[in-house]
Amino acid sequence: MSTRRLPPTSPDLMDDDARPYFLWWTDTTVGGFKKLLRSADPDERAYWMGALLREANTRDVPLFVANDEIRALWPRLIRHLGRSRDMWAWLLGLPAPEWPP
Repeated sequence: MSTRRLPPTSPDLMDDDARPYFLWWTDTTVGGFKKLLRSADPDERAYWMGALLREANTRDVPLFVANDEIRALWPRLIRHLGRSRDMWAWLLGLPAPEWPP
């Protein structure tokens, strides 16, 4: 059985020079955002990954991060997810986080 993915919500997400719709509060480009997601600092990666999970359409998330990357940063990510915490826990098959900690 093959799995099919929906296309990105915006073709701009494939353009490194475009501004992603989900980073509305900053002038970061798609290319700059990809670099932030590869930061050596796990807290910086968690902040930007949390912004992606919180603000982007769920079908756009796999364009930038894999589920295993999200799981690896999960303890650091939780604080950045806002009301989407339980949804992401469910989507990833993780226990719902207790919030506030």
